[in-house]
Amino acid sequence: MKWIIFTYSLPAEPSRARVYTWRQLKKLGAVNHQSVWVVPHSTDRINVLKKLIEDIESYKGTALLFAGNILIRSQEESIVQAFVDSRNEEYRELIDKCEDFFKEIKFEIDRKNFIFAEVEENEEELDKLKLWLKKIEKRDILKPPLRKDAKEKIKECEKIFNDFARRVYEHQKEG
Repeated sequence: MKWIIFTYSLPAEPSRARVYTWRQLKKLGAVNHQSVWVVPHSTDRINVLKKLIEDIESYKGTALLFAGNILIRSQEESIVQAFVDSRNEEYRELIDKCEDFFKEIKFEIDRKNFIFAEVEENEEELDKLKLWLKKIEKRDILKPPLRKDAKEKIKECEKIFNDFARRVYEHQKEG
């Protein structure tokens, strides 16, 4: 597998430069391995990292971007596992938020709070969950097992939401 390896150095201040750089690398799906950032090779990722280098240089830092192969199989396996672990962590958090969504809908049903405002509020929350899944999937090159679980949870959220919206509609229609 071909990889992109990225390393950088920034002055200690302002700290926002370090936080910004870290956030951009995490958004890209890169993992930190032995003080370098690694991400599977793609032209899109290279372009993002080139832009990040410009940002780093504007903060008076330096960066090095290169592509290549990992020559020792066990080291590449370690990097692949770091990617799987990183994405699974994100999917696990999304799954937890889906469980919170289920609890919220159940709470509203138990209270018989069948008002349109709750439909709107929960629809916005569902949209956030779906958008979050798309962001994770964009970073997910290796498709670990929790990807499937997260997609199924989102489908459950959609089903539960649609059922709740139907209940609100029927309640409003009756009233």
